[in-house]
Amino acid sequence: MRMGHLPIAFGALLLAGAMMQAVAQDAPGLQDGPLGTQQAAPIERSAPETPAPEAQTLAAEALPPGPPYDPEIFQKRILPGDVAFLSQYDGAVSNQVMRDKRFHKVLHDGVPSVMFHYGRDMSLPDALNAVMEGSATPVIVRDGRYVTVSGQMGTYLAGRGFVWVDMQEGIVLGGFFFHPTNGEPTPSVTVFSKEVKEDSIEMTQLPPAFMEDLARWQMAVGIPAVTTRYFIGDENRKLLLEHDENYCTAIVGRPGDDCMQMTADAADADVVAASYLDQVHYATNATAWMINSPDQVAWVGVRDRTCGDGLACRVRMTRERIHVIQRRSVRR
Repeated sequence: MRMGHLPIAFGALLLAGAMMQAVAQDAPGLQDGPLGTQQAAPIERSAPETPAPEAQTLAAEALPPGPPYDPEIFQKRILPGDVAFLSQYDGAVSNQVMRDKRFHKVLHDGVPSVMFHYGRDMSLPDALNAVMEGSATPVIVRDGRYVTVSGQMGTYLAGRGFVWVDMQEGIVLGGFFFHPTNGEPTPSVTVFSKEVKEDSIEMTQLPPAFMEDLARWQMAVGIPAVTTRYFIGDENRKLLLEHDENYCTAIVGRPGDDCMQMTADAADADVVAASYLDQVHYATNATAWMINSPDQVAWVGVRDRTCGDGLACRVRMTRERIHVIQRRSVRR
């Protein structure tokens, strides 16, 4: 069952994550970075079960449905028989899986071997190993099918990572969160899969079960609900993973202005990230400081004069700007 184009369970987890973020707003390091994050308003027990009509109208105007889950984008999948062993690790500490040679093969086949900048240049598998080796975080096997192995070792740049496996479909995805200090938008989450090779990708194209477990992981390790997101697939490019979640139809009972503010904040995060990626030519290990280009500054002025305080207008124009930047990169 779906609400709009976003799974209901994912919407509920986004709401819980936003509420957790408001409670933990004084935690060190979670609110760093130029974009910031809008704090969620408290939810009253008597809140309605469906969004207010004006919120639904604003949401429909601001954010049309994104592309549906597309299993065809996952190529070179791992054979289910080669990942079935993971079911035996349910509840075990993640470090036990990390020491299993069979899991090393899963990482080799599922994690892109690109250069990544985690404080210094290293491969993405090495960065993942840095935050997961020795992890005492329990392995989660959900519905006898979806496996999450994770870690957040040490305090260096607040690094956290996880690997997610659908044992039935042989799909491998993962995520890496940290606070970059190399000039790019911060903090950021990079989602990855060696099984995907696309020129652009949006969150709703990924498995709904992965979206739900990603939201659970963000809640568990204290990642803001609205955070800069990237995607790295089976090529040497870092792409924008656009926030195409519709907060006003997914998160029930939130005031119209509040859910639209979250949507606007997500769009702002995306346009800044798109501009940065364009400047560094989509390098997976870029270290350049972001430059506010004259055309970007001029566009912000036009948007603000055109939209005033209208959040739906602001989101719509920002999404259009993101796609202009992305099309420009494709033509190069």
